Amino acid sequence: MKRMMVRVESNMERRGRPAALTLLLCAAMLPCVSSHSGQIDPLLYEEQLLWVSGGAGEVNTYRIPLLTFTPKGSLLAFAEARKQSPGDIGAKFIAMRRSLDKGATWSPTSFIIDDGVKTDGLNLGSVVVDEEAGSVILVYSICFHQYHCKPSSTMMVESRDDGLSWSSPKNLSVQLGVKSFAPGPGFGIQKRYNPAKGRLVVCGHGTLEGDGVFCILSDDHGLNWYNGAALKSIPYNQKKKAQDFNPDECQPFEMTDGSIVINVRNQNNYHCRCRVIVRSLDGGLSLPIDELFFDYTLVDPVVAAGALQKEGVLYFTNPASTDHRINLTLRWSLTNGSSWEGNALQIWPGPSGYSSMTSLDSGSAEDRKYVFVIYEKGHKDYFETVSFAKIHLYGGR
Repeated sequence: MKRMMVRVESNMERRGRPAALTLLLCAAMLPCVSSHSGQIDPLLYEEQLLWVSGGAGEVNTYRIPLLTFTPKGSLLAFAEARKQSPGDIGAKFIAMRRSLDKGATWSPTSFIIDDGVKTDGLNLGSVVVDEEAGSVILVYSICFHQYHCKPSSTMMVESRDDGLSWSSPKNLSVQLGVKSFAPGPGFGIQKRYNPAKGRLVVCGHGTLEGDGVFCILSDDHGLNWYNGAALKSIPYNQKKKAQDFNPDECQPFEMTDGSIVINVRNQNNYHCRCRVIVRSLDGGLSLPIDELFFDYTLVDPVVAAGALQKEGVLYFTNPASTDHRINLTLRWSLTNGSSWEGNALQIWPGPSGYSSMTSLDSGSAEDRKYVFVIYEKGHKDYFETVSFAKIHLYGGR
């Protein structure tokens, strides 16, 4: 593995948000200014490829990467292993690799789910770590597009031995109903603060006609699930046009005040070519329109993005472009997302797509230094490889 000790940065224009909104966010999410102000200076510390597409073996393309730490401190990386083509529709595996040394080395790829030869196969997905139960839950969909199959199903598998083995798939549609629901892609959360401390929250989106952000909830460690918040598209269950309101793939994270912020793909570029931000104040039961705004700084080419809250700092990754999936960039906010630092770390200038982030919250000084990013990376097309990047938050110091 080659260490990459050269820092790559790009200065990007920061657009200020109106002072009234900044004050509102500060009042709602105290403390408003992080104690890390002036210290964070991210460095691309190490990087390695986890999967390479191109038709080797039974896999044509690897896409939709997810990344999480287990309760025991292992890293698990997941991806859709698409058997026949790069397309969303078709038969797939869920591929996984496991690291016991925080990403320095990885196990060989294992295929933990195989959907056979389904015309409209599985789609990832959200990974949820239940710290209280010591388990890792993976939620995914089958027949999401309803292409030559009905109905769509929301599925779940669980590992209670640090990712070494997985339960048989459980169909959650018996509890949730059979509407199309695509979790994530990214991570779900276990709430650490009230309201609803301990609740598992997974958010995703619906079909393109019946699109929107939807959350499913569990208060008993994944044994039973029920439908929570919904932020529906307009017009709902009708064919969409350019610039219709159409929230799509999303990444939730919890703030220290117990609210859940969801960073959302703006599918039809309603209002801007940027991210939609919405917040739940009741543990994922509702997403009031009063808690929605558009983050003009987070320009976006319509893609799934990574978002993470770590020790009072918000981090965000996406291809920072209004039109093309290029320029995978890490941004950070010291003010709970009411503004973003003017500097940004360019992780990869070329073609880049979906990304996801994680960090280890062990309390140790060493683990406070890093966030970990997994993303789609290429030279001609963004889906050529899946890459893992270790980011030192303090410039290697």
